[in-house]
Amino acid sequence: MKKSLKFILMIVLCITLCACASDREEKKEELVDLPKPELAGGIRGEQFGIDKNIDESTIDNYLNREDSVYIDMRMLKDPGNYEAIGGDSYLSGFVKGFEVVPYPYLVNVSGLPEEVGKTYTGKTLFTVDEDGEYKANYEESMEILEYYFPKDKNIFLMCGGGGYAGMTKNMLIALGWDKDKIYNVGGYWYYEGKNKVEVKRVKEDKKTVYDFWKVTYHDIDFSVLTEVK
Repeated sequence: MKKSLKFILMIVLCITLCACASDREEKKEELVDLPKPELAGGIRGEQFGIDKNIDESTIDNYLNREDSVYIDMRMLKDPGNYEAIGGDSYLSGFVKGFEVVPYPYLVNVSGLPEEVGKTYTGKTLFTVDEDGEYKANYEESMEILEYYFPKDKNIFLMCGGGGYAGMTKNMLIALGWDKDKIYNVGGYWYYEGKNKVEVKRVKEDKKTVYDFWKVTYHDIDFSVLTEVK
């Protein structure tokens, strides 16, 4: 009786393992080739560098790929007044699967709309000059950048309106990343897909709160880094 039970359990285990392997193979087959990055027409492409083929309206078709990383470039609360241009200074929501690495921590920010004013002006991994040259401020700066934005992966970038994502793409390309593996998919403010994760909510007493615990947020502790002399 015991031998029969063991035999049955072994058969069940084999069937389960085969099914799992079949599922993995099926997922691999579904991993279609990505279109090469191509700028959208008009202001979206010219000013923000948003992609034509993969943007807020189509990103749902390209989520959960093992060969890709998904990074939202916003801060949890940006010092800039993004409400002045119809946006939100808070990270009020995000697309499921995206992790957050704030662009203002990577490099000093310039070129924001006048209405927004100044954003974060604290320490950054890099400093960029007027000629577009990037200088590492810490010995670990490039290592950190390569950790969050691995060169062997496709990189999908998003932010509120597309600006920080476009700036990040320009930075990565200038520092040696493959431009054909980086996609600026635009702004969360315009996303209406099925993978929306709401962070902002209004309580019964009408007080607005932000459930930042939902966000996979990558802070940078500059105090433990080694400054470049």
